[in-house]
Amino acid sequence: MLTKTEKEEITSSIRLHASDTGSTDVQVALLTERIRQMTDHLRIHRKDHHSQRGLMKIVGRRRRLLRYLSRREPNRYKALIAALGIRK
Repeated sequence: MLTKTEKEEITSSIRLHASDTGSTDVQVALLTERIRQMTDHLRIHRKDHHSQRGLMKIVGRRRRLLRYLSRREPNRYKALIAALGIRK
């Protein structure tokens, strides 16, 4: 689970303007961090199927947001996936 300070750090590094807290870029960055934490958890607890289902839901939500961003603003999409280190 992300703490408030971790969320603020991620938000401040990705946001588009000073008061940006909910843009697509910020949402994808926060979901990416949650995905990383949950995959670390699942490496240790392999049989935790409830968390595995939650992870799949988060991955699906991030995938939908990234698809939306790639259709609306391809340049921002490319910059975001490069900054977060996702995709190839």
